Amino acid sequence: MTDQTIAPVEAKALDSANVRHGFFTRHGGVSSGVYASLNCGPGSDDDPTAVEENRRRAAAYLAGKTAAPLTAYQIHTDQVIVVDGPFPAGDRPHADGLVTRTPGVVIGALAADCAPVLLADAKAGVIGAAHAGWRGAVAGIVDQTVRAMEGLGADRRNIAAVVGPCIGQASYEVGLEFEAAFLRDNPAAAAFFKPGVRADKRQFDLAGYLVDRMGRLELGSVGSVGIDVYAEPERFFSYRMSRHVGAPDYARLLSAIVLV
Repeated sequence: MTDQTIAPVEAKALDSANVRHGFFTRHGGVSSGVYASLNCGPGSDDDPTAVEENRRRAAAYLAGKTAAPLTAYQIHTDQVIVVDGPFPAGDRPHADGLVTRTPGVVIGALAADCAPVLLADAKAGVIGAAHAGWRGAVAGIVDQTVRAMEGLGADRRNIAAVVGPCIGQASYEVGLEFEAAFLRDNPAAAAFFKPGVRADKRQFDLAGYLVDRMGRLELGSVGSVGIDVYAEPERFFSYRMSRHVGAPDYARLLSAIVLV
């Protein structure tokens, strides 16, 4: 793969004079091999110094600073942490959402099929970043992120929320037991499943599920960038793609946001 400069995907709904954001692609970093090149995941087996440099580059792109973005040790829950400065070295909090009202603090979510969600109330000066795999989505990670933002002074009617690049429905084949687990909690979730190629499989629309769920929160605006990471391996990392090609490990994409 030929490397390219950093050029994250952006969402118009998050545009503001005091907010910068980016759903970063795999381009613009220093990692090599299966991690090429902007691998921002400290949980991978990549060279830690390369990961650190990649994270520094992403933060500098958004905020013009060398400090790395803050990301949690993600555990597929609805846990959200309020942050106002760097974490202690090597001690990332276990959570799947971060919120802040502190300018210059870059917060983010890591993903490689799961859905990153960035949120901003530009008027109140409060931002959030959430990691939403299917477990976190069902548990209500975005709901809790919105509540944490309100605790910092945000008004949900002014919050813009956008689902970033994640695995798309056409690429997300799941078993019948997966569908059944969703429908037990919420029969209306049937709208986000369609028949798979095989009778015992379904295709799940994670982004669609999240957009629908966020729409029920009465936010100012809700949307999705509509990008399937599995379908664009030259541009994005995907855990499922790495498994299908027999890669020994997988890299992580960063989605990040900052108040300026």
